[in-house]
Amino acid sequence: MHTHRADLCPTWRIKERIVSEIWREGDSEAQRSRPPHQQRRAAPAMAKDGGGCAAAPAPPGGRALPPGPGRGGCSAAPPRLLRGSAEARAGAMGTAAGAGALRLPGLHGYAVEFSPYCPGRVACAAAQYYGMAGCGTLAVLGQNEAGIVLLRSFDWNDGLFDVTWSENNENMLITCSGDGSLQIWDMAKTKGPLQVYKEHTLEAYSVDWSQTRGEQLVVSGSWDQTAKLWDPAVGKSLCTFKGHEAVIYSTIWSPHIPGCFASASGDQTLRIWDVKTPGVKLVIPAHQAEVLSCDWCKYDENLLVTGAVDCSLKGWDLRNIRQPVFVLLGHTYAIRRVKFSPFHATILASCSYDFTVRFWDFSKPNPLLETVEHHTEFTCGLDLSLHNRGQD
Repeated sequence: MHTHRADLCPTWRIKERIVSEIWREGDSEAQRSRPPHQQRRAAPAMAKDGGGCAAAPAPPGGRALPPGPGRGGCSAAPPRLLRGSAEARAGAMGTAAGAGALRLPGLHGYAVEFSPYCPGRVACAAAQYYGMAGCGTLAVLGQNEAGIVLLRSFDWNDGLFDVTWSENNENMLITCSGDGSLQIWDMAKTKGPLQVYKEHTLEAYSVDWSQTRGEQLVVSGSWDQTAKLWDPAVGKSLCTFKGHEAVIYSTIWSPHIPGCFASASGDQTLRIWDVKTPGVKLVIPAHQAEVLSCDWCKYDENLLVTGAVDCSLKGWDLRNIRQPVFVLLGHTYAIRRVKFSPFHATILASCSYDFTVRFWDFSKPNPLLETVEHHTEFTCGLDLSLHNRGQD
Protein backbone atom coordinates (compact mmCIF):
# COMPACT_ATOMS: atom_id res chain seq x y z
CA MET A 1 0.00 0.00 0.00
CA HIS A 2 1.33 3.44 -0.92
CA THR A 3 2.51 5.47 2.06
CA HIS A 4 0.70 8.76 2.56
CA ARG A 5 2.92 11.63 1.46
CA ALA A 6 2.50 13.47 4.76
CA ASP A 7 4.14 10.49 6.49
CA LEU A 8 7.25 10.80 4.30
CA CYS A 9 7.82 14.52 4.43
CA PRO A 10 7.53 17.06 7.29
CA THR A 11 6.58 19.83 4.87
CA TRP A 12 3.49 17.89 3.79
CA ARG A 13 2.47 17.69 7.44
CA ILE A 14 2.83 21.48 7.61
CA LYS A 15 0.66 21.81 4.52
CA GLU A 16 -2.01 19.51 5.96
CA ARG A 17 -1.99 21.49 9.20
CA ILE A 18 -2.47 24.77 7.32
CA VAL A 19 -5.29 23.23 5.28
CA SER A 20 -6.94 22.12 8.52
CA GLU A 21 -6.53 25.57 10.09
CA ILE A 22 -8.10 27.25 7.08
CA TRP A 23 -10.91 24.73 6.93
CA ARG A 24 -11.81 25.24 10.59
CA GLU A 25 -12.27 28.96 10.03
CA GLY A 26 -15.35 28.25 7.96
CA ASP A 27 -17.02 30.36 5.29
CA SER A 28 -19.08 32.94 7.14
CA GLU A 29 -20.79 35.72 5.23
CA ALA A 30 -18.41 38.19 6.86
CA GLN A 31 -15.42 36.33 5.43
CA ARG A 32 -16.94 35.97 1.96
CA SER A 33 -17.69 39.70 1.86
CA ARG A 34 -14.03 40.67 2.31
CA PRO A 35 -11.90 41.73 -0.65
CA PRO A 36 -9.94 38.84 -2.21
CA HIS A 37 -6.64 39.55 -0.45
CA GLN A 38 -8.41 39.45 2.93
CA GLN A 39 -10.15 36.14 2.21
CA ARG A 40 -6.93 34.13 2.25
CA ARG A 41 -7.55 32.48 5.58
CA ALA A 42 -11.06 31.40 4.54
CA ALA A 43 -10.01 30.27 1.07
CA PRO A 44 -11.02 26.61 1.07
CA ALA A 45 -14.65 27.32 2.00
CA MET A 46 -17.23 25.61 -0.20
CA ALA A 47 -18.30 27.33 -3.41
CA LYS A 48 -21.74 28.91 -3.18
CA ASP A 49 -22.76 30.80 -6.28
CA GLY A 50 -19.40 32.01 -7.56
CA GLY A 51 -19.14 29.55 -10.42
CA GLY A 52 -16.43 27.45 -8.81
CA CYS A 53 -16.59 23.72 -8.26
CA ALA A 54 -17.79 22.14 -5.06
CA ALA A 55 -15.62 20.00 -2.84
CA ALA A 56 -14.10 17.10 -4.74
CA PRO A 57 -14.86 13.55 -3.62
CA ALA A 58 -12.38 12.09 -1.19
CA PRO A 59 -9.40 10.45 -2.91
CA PRO A 60 -8.55 6.84 -2.06
CA GLY A 61 -7.18 6.75 1.46
CA GLY A 62 -7.76 10.46 2.02
CA ARG A 63 -10.39 13.11 2.66
CA ALA A 64 -11.89 15.61 0.25
CA LEU A 65 -10.11 18.94 -0.11
CA PRO A 66 -12.39 21.79 -1.17
CA PRO A 67 -11.35 24.11 -3.99
CA GLY A 68 -12.45 27.36 -2.38
CA PRO A 69 -15.14 29.96 -3.10
CA GLY A 70 -15.80 30.74 -6.72
CA ARG A 71 -12.69 28.93 -7.96
CA GLY A 72 -12.34 26.06 -10.34
CA GLY A 73 -8.68 25.63 -9.52
CA CYS A 74 -6.40 27.28 -12.07
CA SER A 75 -6.01 30.95 -12.84
CA ALA A 76 -3.52 33.01 -14.75
CA ALA A 77 -2.53 36.63 -15.08
CA PRO A 78 -0.60 38.26 -17.94
CA PRO A 79 3.19 37.54 -17.86
CA ARG A 80 5.23 39.84 -15.67
CA LEU A 81 5.74 37.68 -12.68
CA LEU A 82 4.90 34.03 -13.03
CA ARG A 83 3.55 32.35 -9.97
CA GLY A 84 1.59 29.18 -9.30
CA SER A 85 -0.62 28.60 -6.30
CA ALA A 86 -2.98 25.95 -5.10
CA GLU A 87 -5.23 27.59 -7.66
CA ALA A 88 -2.60 26.85 -10.34
CA ARG A 89 -2.31 30.59 -10.90
CA ALA A 90 0.31 31.79 -13.37
CA GLY A 91 1.07 35.44 -12.85
CA ALA A 92 2.37 37.87 -15.34
CA MET A 93 2.90 41.04 -17.30
CA GLY A 94 2.04 44.48 -16.08
CA THR A 95 0.53 45.25 -12.72
CA ALA A 96 -1.36 42.71 -10.70
CA ALA A 97 -4.40 44.98 -10.82
CA GLY A 98 -4.72 44.23 -14.53
CA ALA A 99 -4.40 40.48 -14.12
CA GLY A 100 -6.68 38.15 -16.04
CA ALA A 101 -7.50 34.60 -15.05
CA LEU A 102 -7.74 31.16 -16.56
CA ARG A 103 -9.23 28.44 -14.40
CA LEU A 104 -8.71 24.69 -14.69
CA PRO A 105 -11.25 22.97 -12.44
CA GLY A 106 -9.97 20.79 -9.64
CA LEU A 107 -6.23 21.49 -10.10
CA HIS A 108 -3.68 23.06 -7.81
CA GLY A 109 -0.52 24.52 -9.29
CA TYR A 110 2.94 23.41 -8.23
CA ALA A 111 5.35 24.95 -10.70
CA VAL A 112 5.31 27.50 -13.51
CA GLU A 113 7.96 28.43 -16.08
CA PHE A 114 8.12 30.91 -18.93
CA SER A 115 9.12 29.61 -22.33
CA PRO A 116 12.68 30.71 -23.23
CA TYR A 117 11.48 31.08 -26.84
CA CYS A 118 7.99 32.62 -26.86
CA PRO A 119 7.16 35.73 -24.80
CA GLY A 120 3.99 35.22 -22.83
CA ARG A 121 3.99 31.43 -23.13
CA VAL A 122 3.85 29.67 -19.78
CA ALA A 123 3.95 26.04 -18.65
CA CYS A 124 2.18 25.05 -15.45
CA ALA A 125 2.58 21.72 -13.62
CA ALA A 126 -0.51 20.97 -11.55
CA ALA A 127 -2.02 18.28 -9.34
CA GLN A 128 -5.33 17.32 -7.80
CA TYR A 129 -6.00 17.39 -4.05
CA TYR A 130 -3.10 19.74 -3.28
CA GLY A 131 -0.75 17.08 -4.67
CA MET A 132 -1.54 14.71 -1.82
CA ALA A 133 -3.37 12.25 -4.12
CA GLY A 134 -4.96 12.08 -7.55
CA CYS A 135 -3.77 12.90 -11.06
CA GLY A 136 -1.75 15.70 -12.65
CA THR A 137 -1.95 18.04 -15.63
CA LEU A 138 0.59 19.94 -17.68
CA ALA A 139 -1.08 23.13 -18.95
CA VAL A 140 0.60 25.40 -21.50
CA LEU A 141 -0.84 28.91 -21.52
CA GLY A 142 -0.49 31.70 -24.04
CA GLN A 143 -1.63 35.27 -24.49
CA ASN A 144 -3.51 36.85 -27.38
CA GLU A 145 -5.96 39.69 -27.97
CA ALA A 146 -8.63 37.80 -26.01
CA GLY A 147 -6.40 37.38 -22.96
CA ILE A 148 -4.95 34.23 -21.42
CA VAL A 149 -5.70 31.07 -23.41
CA LEU A 150 -5.01 27.38 -22.91
CA LEU A 151 -2.78 26.21 -25.77
CA ARG A 152 -2.25 22.60 -24.73
CA SER A 153 -3.20 20.34 -21.85
CA PHE A 154 -1.70 16.93 -21.08
CA ASP A 155 -2.82 14.60 -18.29
CA TRP A 156 -0.76 12.21 -16.19
CA ASN A 157 -1.85 9.56 -13.70
CA ASP A 158 -0.13 11.19 -10.71
CA GLY A 159 0.42 14.76 -9.55
CA LEU A 160 2.94 16.85 -11.51
CA PHE A 161 5.30 18.77 -9.25
CA ASP A 162 7.70 20.59 -11.57
CA VAL A 163 8.21 21.52 -15.23
CA THR A 164 11.11 22.73 -17.37
CA TRP A 165 11.36 23.81 -21.01
CA SER A 166 13.85 22.32 -23.44
CA GLU A 167 16.78 24.54 -24.33
CA ASN A 168 16.97 23.24 -27.91
CA ASN A 169 13.34 22.68 -28.95
CA GLU A 170 10.67 25.32 -28.41
CA ASN A 171 7.89 22.71 -28.22
CA MET A 172 9.46 20.27 -25.79
CA LEU A 173 9.00 20.16 -22.01
CA ILE A 174 9.82 17.79 -19.17
CA THR A 175 7.73 17.27 -16.04
CA CYS A 176 8.22 15.16 -12.93
CA SER A 177 5.57 13.47 -10.85
CA GLY A 178 4.47 11.74 -7.70
CA ASP A 179 5.07 8.27 -9.14
CA GLY A 180 8.79 9.02 -9.36
CA SER A 181 8.86 9.39 -13.14
CA LEU A 182 9.88 12.11 -15.60
CA GLN A 183 7.78 12.72 -18.72
CA ILE A 184 8.85 14.34 -22.01
CA TRP A 185 6.06 16.23 -23.83
CA ASP A 186 5.86 17.78 -27.29
CA MET A 187 3.51 20.74 -27.69
CA ALA A 188 3.32 20.06 -31.43
CA LYS A 189 1.49 16.81 -30.66
CA THR A 190 -1.95 16.43 -29.16
CA LYS A 191 -1.12 13.36 -27.12
CA GLY A 192 1.79 12.28 -25.02
CA PRO A 193 4.12 11.84 -23.36
CA LEU A 194 6.82 11.05 -25.91
CA GLN A 195 8.94 9.25 -23.32
CA VAL A 196 8.77 8.34 -19.65
CA TYR A 197 11.82 7.84 -17.45
CA LYS A 198 11.10 5.88 -14.28
CA GLU A 199 14.06 5.35 -11.97
CA HIS A 200 13.35 7.34 -8.81
CA THR A 201 11.80 5.11 -6.15
CA LEU A 202 9.75 7.90 -4.53
CA GLU A 203 8.17 11.17 -5.65
CA ALA A 204 10.20 13.13 -8.23
CA TYR A 205 9.83 16.71 -7.00
CA SER A 206 12.20 18.81 -9.08
CA VAL A 207 13.47 18.89 -12.67
CA ASP A 208 15.65 21.40 -14.52
CA TRP A 209 17.13 21.61 -18.04
CA SER A 210 20.69 22.94 -18.26
CA GLN A 211 20.97 26.46 -19.73
CA THR A 212 24.69 26.42 -20.49
CA ARG A 213 25.85 25.97 -24.08
CA GLY A 214 27.33 22.74 -25.27
CA GLU A 215 25.30 20.39 -23.09
CA GLN A 216 21.75 19.06 -23.19
CA LEU A 217 21.40 17.70 -19.67
CA VAL A 218 18.50 17.43 -17.25
CA VAL A 219 18.75 17.04 -13.47
CA SER A 220 15.97 15.70 -11.25
CA GLY A 221 15.58 15.58 -7.49
CA SER A 222 13.46 13.12 -5.54
CA TRP A 223 12.09 12.21 -2.15
CA ASP A 224 14.28 9.09 -2.43
CA GLN A 225 17.13 11.47 -1.42
CA THR A 226 18.89 11.22 -4.78
CA ALA A 227 19.45 13.52 -7.73
CA LYS A 228 19.75 12.01 -11.20
CA LEU A 229 21.42 13.25 -14.37
CA TRP A 230 19.67 12.63 -17.69
CA ASP A 231 20.32 13.12 -21.39
CA PRO A 232 16.87 13.34 -23.02
CA ALA A 233 18.23 11.44 -26.02
CA VAL A 234 19.17 8.49 -23.80
CA GLY A 235 16.59 6.18 -22.29
CA LYS A 236 18.14 5.96 -18.84
CA SER A 237 19.90 8.17 -16.32
CA LEU A 238 23.59 8.90 -16.79
CA CYS A 239 24.45 9.22 -13.11
CA THR A 240 22.89 9.18 -9.64
CA PHE A 241 24.06 11.62 -6.95
CA LYS A 242 23.76 10.49 -3.33
CA GLY A 243 24.54 12.32 -0.13
CA HIS A 244 21.41 14.07 1.06
CA GLU A 245 19.91 12.59 4.21
CA ALA A 246 16.31 13.64 3.56
CA VAL A 247 13.89 14.61 0.80
CA ILE A 248 15.31 16.67 -2.10
CA TYR A 249 12.97 19.54 -2.94
CA SER A 250 14.92 21.53 -5.49
CA THR A 251 17.62 20.91 -8.08
CA ILE A 252 18.80 23.71 -10.35
CA TRP A 253 21.66 24.14 -12.80
CA SER A 254 24.21 26.91 -12.54
CA PRO A 255 23.68 29.39 -15.40
CA HIS A 256 27.44 30.07 -15.36
CA ILE A 257 29.33 26.81 -14.81
CA PRO A 258 28.74 23.87 -17.17
CA GLY A 259 27.93 20.63 -15.36
CA CYS A 260 27.35 22.29 -11.99
CA PHE A 261 24.04 22.19 -10.12
CA ALA A 262 22.68 22.93 -6.65
CA SER A 263 20.19 20.98 -4.55
CA ALA A 264 18.07 21.92 -1.54
CA SER A 265 16.82 19.34 0.94
CA GLY A 266 14.85 18.53 4.03
CA ASP A 267 18.18 17.71 5.69
CA GLN A 268 18.57 21.51 6.07
CA THR A 269 21.45 21.74 3.61
CA LEU A 270 22.25 23.34 0.27
CA ARG A 271 24.66 21.20 -1.75
CA ILE A 272 26.73 21.92 -4.84
CA TRP A 273 27.52 19.13 -7.31
CA ASP A 274 29.72 18.69 -10.38
CA VAL A 275 28.64 16.05 -12.89
CA LYS A 276 32.29 15.24 -13.60
CA THR A 277 32.89 14.08 -10.02
CA PRO A 278 30.92 11.40 -8.14
CA GLY A 279 30.67 13.05 -4.73
CA VAL A 280 29.26 16.31 -3.44
CA LYS A 281 31.44 19.36 -4.09
CA LEU A 282 30.21 21.56 -1.24
CA VAL A 283 27.77 21.16 1.68
CA ILE A 284 26.23 24.28 3.23
CA PRO A 285 24.21 23.97 6.47
CA ALA A 286 21.85 26.64 5.18
CA HIS A 287 18.97 26.68 7.69
CA GLN A 288 17.82 25.02 10.88
CA ALA A 289 14.75 23.82 9.01
CA GLU A 290 13.86 22.07 5.76
CA VAL A 291 15.21 23.94 2.72
CA LEU A 292 12.52 23.95 0.03
CA SER A 293 14.05 26.02 -2.77
CA CYS A 294 17.27 27.48 -4.13
CA ASP A 295 18.37 29.58 -7.08
CA TRP A 296 21.54 30.95 -8.63
CA CYS A 297 22.19 34.65 -9.14
CA LYS A 298 22.28 35.37 -12.87
CA TYR A 299 25.15 37.86 -12.43
CA ASP A 300 27.42 36.18 -9.87
CA GLU A 301 28.47 32.55 -10.25
CA ASN A 302 29.25 32.31 -6.53
CA LEU A 303 25.95 33.60 -5.17
CA LEU A 304 22.86 31.48 -4.40
CA VAL A 305 19.70 32.04 -2.39
CA THR A 306 17.76 29.51 -0.32
CA GLY A 307 14.21 29.55 1.04
CA ALA A 308 13.09 27.38 3.92
CA VAL A 309 10.38 26.27 6.31
CA ASP A 310 11.75 28.76 8.88
CA CYS A 311 10.21 31.53 6.69
CA SER A 312 13.60 33.04 5.84
CA LEU A 313 15.59 33.64 2.66
CA LYS A 314 19.37 33.43 2.89
CA GLY A 315 22.09 34.37 0.41
CA TRP A 316 25.24 32.26 0.19
CA ASP A 317 28.66 33.11 -1.26
CA LEU A 318 30.30 29.83 -2.23
CA ARG A 319 33.73 31.29 -1.45
CA ASN A 320 32.82 31.79 2.21
CA ILE A 321 29.93 29.76 3.61
CA ARG A 322 30.44 30.45 7.31
CA GLN A 323 27.72 33.11 7.33
CA PRO A 324 25.00 34.08 4.85
CA VAL A 325 25.66 37.30 2.95
CA PHE A 326 22.04 38.36 3.52
CA VAL A 327 18.96 37.20 5.42
CA LEU A 328 15.47 38.31 4.35
CA LEU A 329 12.51 38.00 6.76
CA GLY A 330 8.83 38.70 6.24
CA HIS A 331 7.01 35.55 5.14
CA THR A 332 4.83 33.95 7.82
CA TYR A 333 4.76 30.39 6.49
CA ALA A 334 7.27 28.18 4.68
CA ILE A 335 8.86 29.66 1.54
CA ARG A 336 8.01 27.40 -1.34
CA ARG A 337 10.09 28.89 -4.17
CA VAL A 338 12.61 31.66 -4.79
CA LYS A 339 13.96 33.16 -8.03
CA PHE A 340 16.62 35.73 -8.83
CA SER A 341 15.75 38.43 -11.36
CA PRO A 342 17.19 37.88 -14.85
CA PHE A 343 17.76 41.64 -15.16
CA HIS A 344 18.90 42.88 -11.73
CA ALA A 345 21.77 41.39 -9.76
CA THR A 346 20.30 42.13 -6.31
CA ILE A 347 16.56 41.64 -6.90
CA LEU A 348 14.72 38.39 -6.26
CA ALA A 349 11.17 37.13 -5.72
CA SER A 350 9.76 34.51 -3.37
CA CYS A 351 6.42 32.78 -2.84
CA SER A 352 5.09 31.04 0.22
CA TYR A 353 2.43 28.96 1.88
CA ASP A 354 1.34 32.29 3.41
CA PHE A 355 -0.34 32.95 0.01
CA THR A 356 1.95 35.88 -0.84
CA VAL A 357 4.58 36.70 -3.45
CA ARG A 358 7.28 39.10 -2.27
CA PHE A 359 9.88 41.11 -4.16
CA TRP A 360 13.21 41.91 -2.49
CA ASP A 361 16.37 43.92 -3.13
CA PHE A 362 18.97 42.60 -0.72
CA SER A 363 21.27 45.59 -1.39
CA LYS A 364 18.83 48.02 0.26
CA PRO A 365 18.50 48.81 3.99
CA ASN A 366 14.79 47.99 3.71
CA PRO A 367 14.95 45.05 1.29
CA LEU A 368 11.23 44.26 0.92
CA LEU A 369 10.06 46.04 -2.23
CA GLU A 370 6.52 44.73 -2.60
CA THR A 371 4.10 42.12 -1.24
CA VAL A 372 1.51 40.71 -3.64
CA GLU A 373 -1.53 39.22 -1.89
CA HIS A 374 -3.79 38.25 -4.78
CA HIS A 375 -3.60 34.50 -4.20
CA THR A 376 -6.18 32.80 -2.06
CA GLU A 377 -4.36 29.50 -1.59
CA PHE A 378 -0.79 28.21 -1.21
CA THR A 379 1.56 29.92 -3.65
CA CYS A 380 3.89 27.18 -4.83
CA GLY A 381 5.36 28.19 -8.21
CA LEU A 382 7.27 31.23 -9.35
CA ASP A 383 9.16 32.40 -12.43
CA LEU A 384 10.35 35.69 -13.92
CA SER A 385 10.16 36.55 -17.60
CA LEU A 386 13.36 36.52 -19.64
CA HIS A 387 11.82 38.62 -22.40
CA ASN A 388 10.58 41.80 -20.74
CA ARG A 389 13.31 43.76 -19.02
CA GLY A 390 10.94 46.21 -17.37
CA GLN A 391 8.48 43.54 -16.32
CA ASP A 392 10.32 41.32 -13.90
